[in-house]
Amino acid sequence: MSKLPKQYQFVDLSDYGRFIAHEIALALQDTSATAIHVTISFIISGLLAIVCILYDYPIAAAGFLVLKSVLDAADGELARLKNQPSYIGRYFDSIADIILNFLFTLSFWYVTDGNLFYTFLAFIGIQLQGTLYNYYYVILRNSVNGDTTSRVFENHAPTAMQGESQFAVNRFYAIFNFLYIVFDKAIYYLDRDATQAKPFPKWFMTLVSSLGLGFQLLIMSIMLCFGLEVYVIPFFIGYSVLIILLIGIRKWVL
Repeated sequence: MSKLPKQYQFVDLSDYGRFIAHEIALALQDTSATAIHVTISFIISGLLAIVCILYDYPIAAAGFLVLKSVLDAADGELARLKNQPSYIGRYFDSIADIILNFLFTLSFWYVTDGNLFYTFLAFIGIQLQGTLYNYYYVILRNSVNGDTTSRVFENHAPTAMQGESQFAVNRFYAIFNFLYIVFDKAIYYLDRDATQAKPFPKWFMTLVSSLGLGFQLLIMSIMLCFGLEVYVIPFFIGYSVLIILLIGIRKWVL
């Protein structure tokens, strides 16, 4: 199920596993499994990818990274199929993502005897890239009556949805905010006027989707398959140039 009305749907390079994710969600729709269970499964897949990186099983690591990306799409898909939107699930998903991203970059640092400072820069780059993608995507969804579980400005804990505990929502929001606030504020500072823009064209959103987490994991997987682990960290540092390029297109072309 798309997060956007049909006329605004675009080719999402980061969402290549959507078809498989939808099939997984369909298989779980009439079971007791929840989106949280699927989120836990992608955490396990991510951890298995890390183990495979550390023990030099690059093909298996690549497979688990792609599986993690697919399952990352399946949890939201299942929530929509069951009509069970959840702020707890949304924050849990994002918290798991940022922790796994940090562990992924540390794993590549460890197996390549890389520079820890550059590793930290790569992690920051990965997070800023993903944050820009999410920023523009959420703005688009909110402006065209798409999915509104994610908010453009996460500046306070939302009111719990039916079936959720407000206490739990508040706690998950606090953790989410602590982990993401620096990245969110940085991207907002770079393009604060984006919220006033007309709906972004499809071609632009396809370009932006190249910064999404799913596409980032696909790049890591491809590099693992070709024995290019040593280039993962410098690649994502350089890849951050696209942040400035895409913000420039949004400001001065659109």
